Amino acid sequence: MVKVGIFGGSFNPIHCGHIALAREILRQTELDEVWLMVSPQNPLKREATDLLDDASRYALAKKALADEEGIEACDYEFHLPKPSYTWTTLQRLRQDYPDYEFTLLIGGDNWERFTRWYHWKDILRCYKVVVYPRDGQGGTIQAALLPVSSTEIREKVRRGLSIEGLVPAAIVEDVKRLYGEMKD
Repeated sequence: MVKVGIFGGSFNPIHCGHIALAREILRQTELDEVWLMVSPQNPLKREATDLLDDASRYALAKKALADEEGIEACDYEFHLPKPSYTWTTLQRLRQDYPDYEFTLLIGGDNWERFTRWYHWKDILRCYKVVVYPRDGQGGTIQAALLPVSSTEIREKVRRGLSIEGLVPAAIVEDVKRLYGEMKD
């Protein structure tokens, strides 16, 4: 049985903090792999006006993770009905990958509002959940978070500031180009 952690997010764009956290989760758990599930619009978040298209966000994540052992970019939710609910995704994954055991990886901020999630009780009944610290909220694992956010990166690109060290070197130019094209 392959043990996989599902780390969902918009990854708009993926950054070094996401990757460091995925590495730490692999180190502290018995997971074999972490899949960074690049998600369409989150049903609990307001409509994003600066959300890069699905294919571009996935391509950036795939390129950023090319040399990462045990961490993969995943576009699975792009092929599911919208809106994308975690319960639906986990159920479909279980059906499509019967030899895999899936664990949900979520931030402490999402854990605080987990009871608002679609089928949250079923998720807890059927799947393991690992909570990582986020936005001042604790978690079930200990991880030092890098002080970087996708919002900060998009803002730096808009202002023409350096994003070196915030995103993997392999995608710096792509991020500057793609998010630079989104300027008003």
